[in-house]
Amino acid sequence: MHLSLVCLAKPILHGYFRSSCSWRVRIAFALKGIEYDQVPVHLIKDGGQQLTEQYKTLNPMQQVPAVEIDGITLSQSLAVIQYIDETRPGPRLLPEDPKKRAQVRMISDVIASGIQPLQNLYVIQKIGAEKVQWAHHFIDRGFQALEPILKQTAGKYCVGDEISMADICLVPQVYNAERFKVDLGQYPTIKRLNQVLLQIEAFKVSDPSCQPDTPADLRA
Repeated sequence: MHLSLVCLAKPILHGYFRSSCSWRVRIAFALKGIEYDQVPVHLIKDGGQQLTEQYKTLNPMQQVPAVEIDGITLSQSLAVIQYIDETRPGPRLLPEDPKKRAQVRMISDVIASGIQPLQNLYVIQKIGAEKVQWAHHFIDRGFQALEPILKQTAGKYCVGDEISMADICLVPQVYNAERFKVDLGQYPTIKRLNQVLLQIEAFKVSDPSCQPDTPADLRA
């Protein structure tokens, strides 16, 4: 009974409107039709609210997101996505076919491990004056690898014709590429997939422009 009551409680997402990793979780919740509460964690205000001792108890890495769900706290976006895929009904976020599932994980890891960490807020703050050039370089380098992979795996979406965790990772990364002035014309497959995904309601409602902590001047 206790476990059932825990599972009925809404998940709580501690995140930041423009965080790629928080955005991935919002997309996954939306695709699964999961209602959840948000607790904003401002990454810049007050020196970075993620750096407080209180937040450190939720996420020892002092990053976003942290998700309280089913009586546990998870702090890596791909772990959250895979957990809700394994425990909640709704469209699968990882394909049943093992080859396609491996491709989804590969693409997700290219983005989540090979591109995004090199241009996240903590890193570019350390880089200083050259931060835009730094971020542009590493996103461009990552997209040079991602484009030929997606040419082989993509159908309507990143892997075949079903939305997956790979698509969830792609859209926030393209948003960052545009922020750092990467020329998407060099990457027609990435550009096409992003345009298709942005028309889907789950991606629209998860967008940084319409979150509880979105600043007024950035709202759509």
